[in-house]
Amino acid sequence: MKNNFLLAITLILLSFLSCSSDNQIDEPNPPTNLSISGVIFGADTNNPNGDGSGVVDFTITATNATSYKVLINNETLELTQNTFSYTFTQGGTNNYEIIVAAYNSSGNTSVTYSLSVYVKTELALIWQDEFDANGAPNSANWGYNTGTGDNGWGNNESQYYTDRLDNAKVENGVLKITAKKESFGGSEYTSARLITAGKFEFTYGRVDVRAKLPAGGGVWPAIWMLGANFGSVGWPACGEIDIMEYVGNNPGQISSALHTTSSSGNTVNHKVTSISNETTEFHIYSAIWTESSITFLLDDVEYYTYNPSTKNNDTWPFYNNQFLILNIAMGGNLGGTIDPNFDVSTMEIDYVRVYQ
Repeated sequence: MKNNFLLAITLILLSFLSCSSDNQIDEPNPPTNLSISGVIFGADTNNPNGDGSGVVDFTITATNATSYKVLINNETLELTQNTFSYTFTQGGTNNYEIIVAAYNSSGNTSVTYSLSVYVKTELALIWQDEFDANGAPNSANWGYNTGTGDNGWGNNESQYYTDRLDNAKVENGVLKITAKKESFGGSEYTSARLITAGKFEFTYGRVDVRAKLPAGGGVWPAIWMLGANFGSVGWPACGEIDIMEYVGNNPGQISSALHTTSSSGNTVNHKVTSISNETTEFHIYSAIWTESSITFLLDDVEYYTYNPSTKNNDTWPFYNNQFLILNIAMGGNLGGTIDPNFDVSTMEIDYVRVYQ
């Protein structure tokens, strides 16, 4: 009898183990094939970092994932769905690293994703000249560099800069800087170079200049900025920000550039972009200067950002005040050959505005 009882217990135990084995739920493998992608709202060829809204739509893909955690801009999001939207708010163009982890009951895996997003910010107008009063440019805003390249700006230019109304005057709501073919001070051409040095200098902000450019082979108009410490540290250590340069011998394009100790003169830090009707219509030439980058825009469309990976005095002298410069050079290293039939040409400037 005892042996029969033991046999019965053994059969019941074997039956339980068999049933338990047959009904066991297999645990899934930890998530695999994890990735995340982001679509920046308003991004296109001209605005690769978006339209300034800061909105990005993200999609996560993974195999065997049941939930997700996302570390984004120092925030942690816990998700069960694989799509979400996020709005970045830090002004300017900024780089972000996003960490996403996928989970199931067996474990988790993670990846890192990088992207750059542009965010427009509300700026306050801190300085402007609307050129509403006819006559000489407002002396509270503008001074002059006068003379020739022998005075220190070089570039083998051919003009003599004057402070005459013939070369710089306000008329009918615009500033007119005029380059002329005439003998003056030993030069064959005259022009004007207006500066805000000692009158208005600033660090960081946005500059907008609405202008119509001069035409003619050899003209070299520029809208630019120079470090206010130019007199003590010299060029290029002071840093130069060329918002817009135009060469009459190369119609249909403008350029922007940065000159630093690490890259000056024929600098590698520059970009050329196309433009149309530049000598017959007004366009807005802009620069957005922040603590970490300088971005250039044509008619509010971004086309070049300078943001060196290593910032030191050689690559980034742009942490001191700069002043504004408006001028037309003739010939020189960039302007090139002057058309022998050149007589006179004018750059018209509707306004200069600085925001912070």
